[in-house]
Amino acid sequence: MGGPGDPPEGTPEGGPGGGEDEYRSVVFDESFVRAARLQEFSAQERIADHAPAVRRRPPLRRGLSRQALVLVLLIAVAFGTAIYMGVRHPYQTPASSGPPAEPLRMTVIPLAPEGEVPGTADTDALYARSPAAQFRIGAEGIPLPAARRTAHFSDGDVTNALTIAKDYIVRSALYPEVLTGDQVRPVRVLLDPDQLDQFDESFGHPAADGRHAPTGWLVRFDPSQAELADRRIRVQGTLQAAETDASTLEVTADHTFVYALRPTDAGAKAAEASLFTVRRELHFRFDREDLRLHQTQLVVSYVQAGPLSCADDSTNRLHPLLAGQTAKEGGPAGTDPYATGGATALCGSLAAGAQPKV
Repeated sequence: MGGPGDPPEGTPEGGPGGGEDEYRSVVFDESFVRAARLQEFSAQERIADHAPAVRRRPPLRRGLSRQALVLVLLIAVAFGTAIYMGVRHPYQTPASSGPPAEPLRMTVIPLAPEGEVPGTADTDALYARSPAAQFRIGAEGIPLPAARRTAHFSDGDVTNALTIAKDYIVRSALYPEVLTGDQVRPVRVLLDPDQLDQFDESFGHPAADGRHAPTGWLVRFDPSQAELADRRIRVQGTLQAAETDASTLEVTADHTFVYALRPTDAGAKAAEASLFTVRRELHFRFDREDLRLHQTQLVVSYVQAGPLSCADDSTNRLHPLLAGQTAKEGGPAGTDPYATGGATALCGSLAAGAQPKV
């Protein structure tokens, strides 16, 4: 039987190549036929007079194949993703939009009581008989003022700066794990990277030099001496925002915090509590990168706290005088007026009216 390409009668004898068709390898498939530029007319068409035997076909319009289209689409998606990740990637190195942050300048002033520290086991009575009777509780005492746009910053920018400043104040003066523990990360993560070395140096090597006092960054008590008798800390104060130049916003915070404290003793749940007051004036600075990354530059910290003993070092932790205690005699070492650092040997007296009447 002949092959699929042989005539029904078989291959004629005497053909070239011993009967093998030398054109057997040429296959005119459908795609080859469709691609031909000449097309033979049908018999009906050739009946017409003067009709040519063939006609020229218009060239086929060849478009991109499906595979090529998919490849082009994938390349476009990859390119777009690369651009997006370059703009929005959370681990990119932030570009600096201004000069480096200034180091924090801080002053911590202990306030010594004139006599014994008053106290009672009823913390509500303590607050009710003190100047903090009308203070709000916790973060409610740090309301955000109405935000007004400035020449170069929008309402949203101003609101963002006020919110970050409030967040810093809450974390550094109201978080229990910061107040009576060793936690500093909740505060640290809000700082501009340019200030992190100074922050870490302050806690690694505290110094009364106006630059490296942990109590200038946050409020924290000596946990071996005092603990919170009531977590409902009373707060009152203000926040104000202003533009200093086309690329900088500043927020000034002035708040008074009143804590109810008692001695640290597992068996002293009924021990008398006393009030401890901290007045903090903080100056925050923001450039546009700080606003974008929810961070701040703390440039000034002025703290007054008491009742404290001037003889105790308030640089690393606050050592509050509790109910029934009095200030120790003596005071800090003298201040060198020729020193270039901030004045650190400061101590004041806690007015009698600042204490609860019990």
